[in-house]
Amino acid sequence: MANSREAELHYPLGDALPALGHTLEVAPGVRWVRMQLPFALDHINLWLLRDRLEGREGWTIVDCGITNPATIAAWEQVFATELEGLPVLRVLVTHMHPDHIGLAHWLTQRWSDGAHECRLWISATDYHAARVAIAAPTTFGGDSAAAHFVRHGLKDPDSIAKVRARSNYYVSMVPAVPERFRRLMDGNRVLIGDHAWQCHAGYGHAPEHIALHCPELNVLISGDMVLPRISTNVMVIDLEPEADPLTLYLASLERLRALPEGALVLPSHGRPFTGLQQRIGQLRDHHDERYAEVMAACAERPQCATDIVPILFNRALDLHQLTFALGETIAHLHGLWLAGRLGRELGADGVFRFAPTRTPAPARA
Repeated sequence: MANSREAELHYPLGDALPALGHTLEVAPGVRWVRMQLPFALDHINLWLLRDRLEGREGWTIVDCGITNPATIAAWEQVFATELEGLPVLRVLVTHMHPDHIGLAHWLTQRWSDGAHECRLWISATDYHAARVAIAAPTTFGGDSAAAHFVRHGLKDPDSIAKVRARSNYYVSMVPAVPERFRRLMDGNRVLIGDHAWQCHAGYGHAPEHIALHCPELNVLISGDMVLPRISTNVMVIDLEPEADPLTLYLASLERLRALPEGALVLPSHGRPFTGLQQRIGQLRDHHDERYAEVMAACAERPQCATDIVPILFNRALDLHQLTFALGETIAHLHGLWLAGRLGRELGADGVFRFAPTRTPAPARA
């Protein structure tokens, strides 16, 4: 979702962006790194936090970028010019998606030696989900993903064949995951340098996404939970075909709404901004509008997810975008289905279709 109410948000750094391989300070001891991605969403924001761990001075990296030569080269330039001669002490990952965990194995190996191990810090759920994804890569492509989309109405043979052939999607960007990790949980207080950061678990976008808020700096590293210009992708995948991720995501947003006014939000995509509560309200309104559109379409006739995609995404989509859009459309349908507002039936053609439930009229007094 492009943000039509962007005027409600404020961008303290204006249009400033860190050059590739360099950093930009956004708060005391907090530096912004920006890496390229080979998708329509063409960048990811990563963060360097000045740190002190077990008596050693250095840095914590928050999120990693995908594994490819360009990202490795950009990190090496950062290491050569931006670390003030200090080491990376740990790598903290908000969640298991490729652009966030992809290079964790390389970074932790790059900064470990015989005396000190550079440890990965991540939620246990996302760590193990990443291990599953690299051990059984067809969970993010291949026959299972293709069958999942076919059950929701995908009919184009070429698209189905491409999804089926994309069995190495995750592993191509996350070839390995560190063998050991330090667990992050909701409510944890992590001391990074001179500042304590509070962990806030969020659900729906990833299994157990960890955002970090520093009360002293009033800075929130939001990961993908809150983005300034687009809505976070929340989708149902083949691994959990009856999931209700959008309900979980919206509940997670409401918990973040309680953070202090004026927090500087450091998102994984887009520019740092203030106006967290306004943005959460915008996202809530956006999904309420999408729910209403889905209900209206299903009231006309039973609809499968593929029928609904053009209503929610009224633009041309490549295959990568289509699979994300279809997964997110299923999430909207499931939110209404599992709340009892829509019924779901499996047709003779093997496709799930949704229609409003008939609820009895309330009893008269």
